[in-house]
Amino acid sequence: MSQVFLTMAMSLDGFITGPDDNAENPAGTDGMRLMDWLGGGDPGAEGLEAMRPKYSHGQLVFDEALATGAVIAGKRTGEFAGYWGGDHHNGVPIFVPTHQAPEHNPFERVRFITDGIVSCVRQAKQAAGERDVMMHGAYTGREALKAGVLDMIDIQLRPVLLGQGRRLFDGLPPEHTELDLVRTLEDPGVLHLRYVVRK
Repeated sequence: MSQVFLTMAMSLDGFITGPDDNAENPAGTDGMRLMDWLGGGDPGAEGLEAMRPKYSHGQLVFDEALATGAVIAGKRTGEFAGYWGGDHHNGVPIFVPTHQAPEHNPFERVRFITDGIVSCVRQAKQAAGERDVMMHGAYTGREALKAGVLDMIDIQLRPVLLGQGRRLFDGLPPEHTELDLVRTLEDPGVLHLRYVVRK
């Protein structure tokens, strides 16, 4: 059965961007350090394959992400990324939960969902079929977690302390959310952690 997983590179002190992140600098000041686990796998590669990690565990995580059948991206994340030019990977649909869809959408595969995160997840899972759904965006991930529709959290934990920026789990309600650590993979400079959300 299709599952929804949030994937994020994160500093040891819980930040997913450095300070002052914006459309021109989506990772914020020094935030690209979090993404250093990507790339280096094939010096001659182009496009998406140029991001393929050098080390085996990172390659596994990368391949799992590219095997997903749909993407859910927060509106802010999508805008910062230019909606990946309408193709995140392999032509899969991109679902964007938002309060108001834009008047003009130039991308055939980008779908703006205005009736809530639960509906967005349902539609993305339906589109993905038997494949999993990858989620981007801290706010969107938190909303999915609060709504009980997030199944897993994949963290690429980097051994850096950013000190400032955007935290992944800010703004959650005081109720406890229980997670089970089900996978730990280590490559130089990164721990790939997978948690299952208890429901």
